[in-house]
Amino acid sequence: MNTIQMANHTSYIKKMSNAILHSSQYQNYRRIDLIVIHCSATRATQCYTVDDCRRDHRARGFADIGYHYYITRDGVVHRGRPLYQVGAHATGYNAHSIGICYEGGLNARDRPEDTRTPEQKLTLQRLLVRLKEDYPEARIVGHRDLPEVQKDCPCFEVNY
Repeated sequence: MNTIQMANHTSYIKKMSNAILHSSQYQNYRRIDLIVIHCSATRATQCYTVDDCRRDHRARGFADIGYHYYITRDGVVHRGRPLYQVGAHATGYNAHSIGICYEGGLNARDRPEDTRTPEQKLTLQRLLVRLKEDYPEARIVGHRDLPEVQKDCPCFEVNY
């Protein structure tokens, strides 16, 4: 590893060492049998922060951001709703699921595409490992994998 790669790796590890990727701080009394992965359905070239997502969800009448976790392009995980609260991300499945969204999902021509950065892919993998420790019976699915969902979200094949 050269000096630049080492510096980037060290910076990345510092980001990843936040409490989100460690065991849950709270006891969650909801039954969780699904972890649903979403994309924000925004262009890879468009900045769409967790605050942007929260604002848009509130404008749609939600109490807060609908997801429990939001992963930005730089690989940082942002908390959305607390895990003990029901999300607003997958109609008919919210009561017993955790929602994770990554920033992106559309190419420059507004077509569905896996636009995750290497940092997002690694963060998602680590977050899923941590969540499976807390919820070992939960299945991990893409939003599009749920019955009656007519979307491309999360714009990649979920194989975790």
